Amino acid sequence: QVQPVESGGGLVQAGRSLRLSCVDSAGIFSGSLLHWYRQAPGKERELVASITTDGRTNYADSVKGRFTVSRDNAKNTMYLQMNNLKSEDTAVYYCNTYTRVTTGRWSQGTQVTVSS
Repeated sequence: QVQPVESGGGLVQAGRSLRLSCVDSAGIFSGSLLHWYRQAPGKERELVASITTDGRTNYADSVKGRFTVSRDNAKNTMYLQMNNLKSEDTAVYYCNTYTRVTTGRWSQGTQVTVSS
């Protein structure tokens, strides 16, 4: 099953930045509400950021002012710019569409580890 592919994760020091990308090769992003979720060890998956087709965004309180979600509809790609990273941002990050979330379909995710 073709699914979005996340990339850009890694190990960084607290205070630094990372930019995650999510590429959709199946065209499922088109016209879809898109999300970034994350799941830290021992915790439930949580919604981090959302973006509508026309670019309206919403963020979890924990990342407001530090993270920025964007999308390039022509490239079927979504991004998450993460600045001033904190140790509590350590998690596996997943991109997804609203429809795939509601049907329980998830891709592999990308690991972000922030060292303090």
